[in-house]
Amino acid sequence: MEPSHATNGANPLRPAVVVTGASEGIGLAIAHRFAAAGHPVLLIARRPEPLAAAAREVKSRSGGAAHALPLDVIAPDAAARIEAELVRLGLYADILVNNAGVGLGGPFTEHDAAGIAALVDLNVRALSLLTRHFLPAMIARRRGGVINVASLGGFAPGPYQAAYYASKAYVVSLSRALASEVRGTGARVCVVTPGPVETRFHARMGADTAPYRYLMRAMSADAVARATYRGWRLGFRVIQPGLFTPVMSLLMRVTPWLILVPIVGLLLGARYTRKDR
Repeated sequence: MEPSHATNGANPLRPAVVVTGASEGIGLAIAHRFAAAGHPVLLIARRPEPLAAAAREVKSRSGGAAHALPLDVIAPDAAARIEAELVRLGLYADILVNNAGVGLGGPFTEHDAAGIAALVDLNVRALSLLTRHFLPAMIARRRGGVINVASLGGFAPGPYQAAYYASKAYVVSLSRALASEVRGTGARVCVVTPGPVETRFHARMGADTAPYRYLMRAMSADAVARATYRGWRLGFRVIQPGLFTPVMSLLMRVTPWLILVPIVGLLLGARYTRKDR
């Protein structure tokens, strides 16, 4: 990696990869991938114990520097706390991976207001504010950038996961626009749009019995992380892991919504229950 031009007083800061939602699943797999390539990583998630275990796992496998910061990224001072921790560790955010996210499954009118607000706060607001905080310095350094983890669902409306799909459409749109804005600056922005992934995410939103879980083959988190790292290195603006995802995203973009939305609704609907959520 290139030497850092950032400083903390007289001491140079080293570039690091910051990963939110990093205690398990895609976030942890991405942290492993960057750490294996020699990048110091800062793992961020809400729950201290699983996060500490994840950081130990990353450090043990890579032999490199892996640090943990227990933090809810929807906190008003989240960006400042991440910045302070990086400086304390002698690091700066060279690459920010906005992976933290939450889903809601079932009819929109059955979700309570707090659940919808929490989804928007995490999937949309926190991602936007963290990107806004760290991207200017990346542009000034003419290196690094932001990797936003969205979903294949960001390419279409999703009945029975309406708020989740809408939030990921925002992430896709924001990322593609910012990728254009920062073109030529040396910094980059890209978005990752995986289809179903074998994590606990689907069960947490009560979606494990929805038809798409039986009809669409799920990727492993490690496969998504490999595609993410490879796509980032190759300079892709939109990273679509696997062979299935690019085909499906193309179909979703060219199919008229009058036809597409009912089909997506059939795939996402069925047997959501309050106890599952």
